[in-house]
Amino acid sequence: MAKQDPYAALRIREFNIFLLVRFLLVFGWSMQFIVIEWQVYSITKDPLSLGIIGLMEIIPAFSMALFAGHIVDQNEKRNLLAICTAAFSFISLGLFLLTSDSFVSNWSTNSILYSIYGLVFFGGFLRSFFGPTIFSLVALLVPKKIYHNAATWSTSTWKTASVSGALFGGFFISWIGVDKTLCLVFILVILSLIILFQIKKKPILNTKIGEPMMQSLKVGVKFVFQNKAVLGALSLDMIAVLFGGTVAILSVFAQDILKVGPEGFGLLNASISMGSILTMFITTYIPIHRNTGKKMLISVFIFGLSIIAFGLSSIFWVSLLALFISGAADGISMVIRQTILQLKTPDEMRGRVSSVNSMFVGSSNELGAFESGLAAKLLGPVTAVVFGGTMTLITAVTTGIVSPTIRNLDLTEDIEENENESEKVSTE
Repeated sequence: MAKQDPYAALRIREFNIFLLVRFLLVFGWSMQFIVIEWQVYSITKDPLSLGIIGLMEIIPAFSMALFAGHIVDQNEKRNLLAICTAAFSFISLGLFLLTSDSFVSNWSTNSILYSIYGLVFFGGFLRSFFGPTIFSLVALLVPKKIYHNAATWSTSTWKTASVSGALFGGFFISWIGVDKTLCLVFILVILSLIILFQIKKKPILNTKIGEPMMQSLKVGVKFVFQNKAVLGALSLDMIAVLFGGTVAILSVFAQDILKVGPEGFGLLNASISMGSILTMFITTYIPIHRNTGKKMLISVFIFGLSIIAFGLSSIFWVSLLALFISGAADGISMVIRQTILQLKTPDEMRGRVSSVNSMFVGSSNELGAFESGLAAKLLGPVTAVVFGGTMTLITAVTTGIVSPTIRNLDLTEDIEENENESEKVSTE
């Protein structure tokens, strides 16, 4: 196999534009999430309220996921992403208004809180479309032979934006206040929408336009559940995210345990993504296609250990280090999962397969947020986090023992096949 070019995808202009759009959107979304988590907990001082935020997002995201995948596969991707981005701007504008002085002084606390929940609910609806649209658009911007490289850069950009948004979200709360920070998010979303139109419309590769929705959904779900590599990767990540996520209750640790204020809160969030970014950039030089399954299992196991260490720590720098390591391990797992999906998903089913992915992994983030908030209220935040990390360890070990498909997974042949196919197309 030819030597890997770590910058192959970055040599394509439209892919670079896509990365800029994704960075701006995720940066804004991440900063918005941090600010809302902080604001809601500041209003209620109840960790369950943080879990409710996750619940409000998971209900529409999970319910609409499959239908969104069908719609994505049936429509042009650039314009669909533009519609989603425009709708997201209304959410950001609404949150800005809800936290402005005029609303805070004239509305009751419960009215503001329930309105925030309502906008988060609408955001969950949009999220069910964002994931499949972005996943499908990537495959239309780069040739097949560099899908794995594009997946790495796309995921790295997402994580870089997450760390920046989390970090600046915490600092901006202190510097300019909650409402002005949310106004900045609105501006970033509008900017991303303008830049998005630098990408040309793309062809619809689905040959079954007009296919009945239920038949279309059945085909997509059947593909995922019959492909053991895809199903195993999604299942493993889902359980790890469900039990091992700590982001939803980081504000509890920042305010009540570590006592580090909004700046420390931003650093805690940022340390997770910093670890992910580091490993993602490393994987552009050191490919993960050999012994893929073993690398994924080890990364999930390390993720669980670091979550336990964070839960037991009462020292700020130790907590930062534990979260950094958890992010590094999670970054490897994410790159592997995205690579598996890009390599093994047929072009005409990318929307539906990505939607199933969002049901497994994306929705488990919000369900995990609810689980973390509920567990923190019932057991206390420390016990809740340690329990989640322990469940993640058990999941990694159990999967390694009972699933030879995942344990022995290797993507070398898939990458070589894509390279050969691309070379054949170029020759013709």
